[in-house]
Formats: sequence, C-alpha cells, structure tokens
Amino acid sequence: MRRRRTLRPEEEELWRTVAKSARPLHDHPIFHKPAEAPPPEPPPLTHAKPRLPAFTLGEKARKRERHDLAPSLPQALGQAPLQMDAKTHGRMTRGKLAPEARIDLHGMTLAEAHPELTAFILNAQSAGLRLVLVITGKGKQRDDQGPIPQRMGALRHQVPQWLRQAPIGPAVLQVTEAHLKHGGSGAYYVYLRRR
Repeated sequence: MRRRRTLRPEEEELWRTVAKSARPLHDHPIFHKPAEAPPPEPPPLTHAKPRLPAFTLGEKARKRERHDLAPSLPQALGQAPLQMDAKTHGRMTRGKLAPEARIDLHGMTLAEAHPELTAFILNAQSAGLRLVLVITGKGKQRDDQGPIPQRMGALRHQVPQWLRQAPIGPAVLQVTEAHLKHGGSGAYYVYLRRR
C-alpha cells in the first residue's frame, strides 16, 4: 500500500492563501470535518462464565433436563378451547355420560381407519347423535432403531387431526380423551354438533 505524501511547509502556506481567496459556488455554508478522534480503547477482557459446569474424571453425569417441545396428546386436547356446555363437558370427562354409539378402529391401518371414521361420524350426526366413542387403542411399543423417534400409536395421534379436518371437522364440536371406564387414553369422546 502506498503512503500518502504530506505537504511541505511552503506548499502548506500556499494552500492556505489559495483557500482564503476561494469563494463558494453555492450559498450553503461549508462545514469542515473535524479531526477524527482515535477509536476508544476496547474494554479489558473478562472471563466469560463457562457454558458447561465443571466436572472431574470419573464423576457421575448430572441429570439432564428433558426438552419436549411438542405437548403430549392429552395436554393438546386439554388446551383446546371449550366449545360445548361446561357442565355437560364436566359430566362427559368424568364418565357420567354414556356414549350413544361407538366405533372400534383398534388394529386397523391408517388407510382403513380414515374412511371408516368419516362414514361413522357423518352417519352419527345425521342420525341426531351427540356423544360417540372412537376407540383407537394405545398402540404397541416397538423397537425404535432409527435416528428419528417414532411415536407409539399412529391411530391414537392421527384421529384427533382427522376430526378437525373436512369433511368431518364441521360436524365435531369437541374431542376429549375418554374416561377410564370407556377406554382411557386409548379412546376419544367426540361430541357432535346438532344438524
């Protein structure tokens, strides 16, 4: 990189004389840029807090905190806004209301269960039924060999989503996990809208 040449004292004197005699082309005042201040000194380095706690060889690992970002199925259903009468909902979740019809999807594949569920819900609504029971089963525990964890019970996780989608979504008012006497976490109460 080339160094900039500085003016010699006689050149600097000549420049000042010429600058004094110069007149601006416009009426705007000329602002002179002040001499640049040196950059501030960086703050002294402080030792950052270590991201991992100190440990010694042979020490047992501390319990790790589990971060499960997706809510569990009962939590997701419990957080859904209440669309039906609160008193009736309370009686239903306590198992005090008897389902008027039931369908058992237990053992079916997703491809077999979806059309069966659709037909059942639409027929139940057209018959004027309000509370039906959909049995999905809890799912089987399988050896999970892959890097991506597999959820247990494909039907159990898929049925609530189907109940929110067309064509049966508009017929459904509320979906809740069933009481233990009607199947517990392996079944759902589906409260239907009136026709």
